Amino acid sequence: MAELKYLVIHCTATPEGREVTAADIRRWHTSPLSQGGRGWRQVGYTDIIHLDGKVERLVDNNEDANVDPWEVTNGAKGYNSVSRHIVYSGGMTRDMTKAKDTRTQAQRDAMRDYVIDFHRRFPGVRIVGHNELAAKECPGFNVQKWLRQIGIYQ
Repeated sequence: MAELKYLVIHCTATPEGREVTAADIRRWHTSPLSQGGRGWRQVGYTDIIHLDGKVERLVDNNEDANVDPWEVTNGAKGYNSVSRHIVYSGGMTRDMTKAKDTRTQAQRDAMRDYVIDFHRRFPGVRIVGHNELAAKECPGFNVQKWLRQIGIYQ
C-alpha cells in the first residue's frame, strides 16, 4: 500500500467522435503482444469518461488516500503505485495526425465534476496530465491551465 500522490488525466488517443468501450481498453491493454495488446496484467485506467459524459469504473478501488496493490493500474510508468488514472474517449484529430482536445461538452462537464469532487476529497493529491509525467501529447490539452479555469489551484 502506498500513499496516493497523483490523479493522472489521459486520453484514449483515438479519433474525435469515436467511442471507446471498457472492452476495447481491456483488449488493448491486457491481450498478449502476439494478439496486438500490451500484455499488461491490468488496464491503464481506473475510470473512463465516455462521449456522452458517462463515467464508467474499469478497476475498483476503495476510494481512500492509499493505492493498494489490487488498485494499481498501468497509466504512467514509474508512477502507477502512487496514482489513479482517468481517461476520456478521444484525444486525436479525426485523421489521427495530431493530438487535440476532443472532449465533448458532456465529457468536459463530467471531467470537471469528477476532478472537483476528487480534489475536495484528496486536496493533497496532485492532478496532472499524462504529458507532465512522460514524453506524450496525452491528454491533448493543458491540464494545469484547465484546472485553473475550473477553480483548482495546486
